[in-house]
Amino acid sequence: MTQPNSIVRPLYRAVRTTLVCSALAFAVLSIPSPQAHAPSIASTGEGFAWNRDGLWRDLENRYAAQGSRGCSQDEHLFSDQLPAITAAIKNLEQGPVPPTAVAFDRLEEAFFAAGPAVARCPDAQVEYAQAYGRLRDAVKRQSSRWDMTDGTSRERLYRVLYGGRAAVEEVMLQQPQVAQTLMEGATSDAPTPSSMVQGVEIHSGDLLLSRGGAPTSALIARGNDHPGNFSHVALVHVDEASGQVSVIESHIERGVIVAEVDEYLADKKLRIMVLRLRADLPSVVEDPFLPHRAAKHALRRVQAGHVPYDFEMDYQDSSKLFCSEVASSAYQEVGVTLWMGLSTLSRAGLRRWLYALGVRHFTTQEPSDLEYDPQLAVVAEWRDPDSLWQDHVDNAVIDAMLEGADAGDDLSYPWYQLAAARLLKVYSAIRTLLGGRGSIPEGMAADTALRVRVFSARHARIAEELYGDAVQFERERGYRPPYWVLVQLAREQLN
Repeated sequence: MTQPNSIVRPLYRAVRTTLVCSALAFAVLSIPSPQAHAPSIASTGEGFAWNRDGLWRDLENRYAAQGSRGCSQDEHLFSDQLPAITAAIKNLEQGPVPPTAVAFDRLEEAFFAAGPAVARCPDAQVEYAQAYGRLRDAVKRQSSRWDMTDGTSRERLYRVLYGGRAAVEEVMLQQPQVAQTLMEGATSDAPTPSSMVQGVEIHSGDLLLSRGGAPTSALIARGNDHPGNFSHVALVHVDEASGQVSVIESHIERGVIVAEVDEYLADKKLRIMVLRLRADLPSVVEDPFLPHRAAKHALRRVQAGHVPYDFEMDYQDSSKLFCSEVASSAYQEVGVTLWMGLSTLSRAGLRRWLYALGVRHFTTQEPSDLEYDPQLAVVAEWRDPDSLWQDHVDNAVIDAMLEGADAGDDLSYPWYQLAAARLLKVYSAIRTLLGGRGSIPEGMAADTALRVRVFSARHARIAEELYGDAVQFERERGYRPPYWVLVQLAREQLN
């Protein structure tokens, strides 16, 4: 007869061995990556700052004070201001103006000053937005004569384009019921293949700037020496025979892909801008089909084989491509260098966070900065008021979080989740090899995936609280909180 101990003891040893091995495996898999934190990343600068809090408060106070006067008086006030703005823009359209000209400062002041009156009068919105469109086009043409590697030129272009856009959007958000969803800009009779997309004629070689709805999209847009509005770049190809529109883009989850235009539009976007190479560029005058050739090159590259996503953001290495590189590498093949002014990421906190997410290059090509390239004209922009409001809330949360990063906040994660994340990474890698898609993208480390998850959850929590604060603010004041107030409210949520 078998003794009980002869069964129990081997079973006990097997269980003990299994537990010990599991504990050892868990311990090994929980060892942090040797590059989990940047060894030493110092700030190389602070980036652009408006430093005009007094002006923002004054504009808000004027808007609040005008609330009881009615639209007719405010519309009259804007009508008085508009001729001066129009005349100043016309002067910019006449001949060369250096970026240091005082005329830009006066125009900036006048454009901001008109905002409170326009925000009270829905009928004035269209004229205000149209004035900004003319201003943007005039300044972009002026900048084609400037040295875009010079800080003064870069700052001037940013102030006019970003500042004017911010003023228009503050107006739109106070009167969302009359806001223009589509704002058209420059037109072109280019011979390149084209097709209509949501009311706009899109040409092969056009560039699509967009802003995604994820917290990481907000980080990409705002994490820049010149905080911007866009987080993604895609290149359009239009087939010359069928007119089919394809969008070539690089996704963190999938690498470089070719999407149908409906698929591109279905992926959540808070705004989209269409950019086109200017028709009067010498290279385009010489070869009007140059943009189409760039698009065809990008299409052939994707069709030739899988191109992974470039987490390091090395725009000089085309073996892997992040979204901006899809556009820049394709145009480089036809002799056009995009991003005449490279993007710089100088703040120590931002650099530390991006390093933790896999970025290794802090002078690169950020999506937002493509808007300021003098070689490109703005064709159109779609902005839905509800999406625009989410864009502003998400941006305000990121701006506040980045201030925390500068103060020493880290992108951390629960250490005990690392072992499971590494096993999931192995599973994801196998799925990728078999042609599928795993939970953790190709090229992303397990600890990076955990950081993204924690970062996104924290951003979502603060944004939800900020929405509540914004509703309360509007209930008490009678108007939506402007962007500078949103940032202040987000700071309070972090403290």
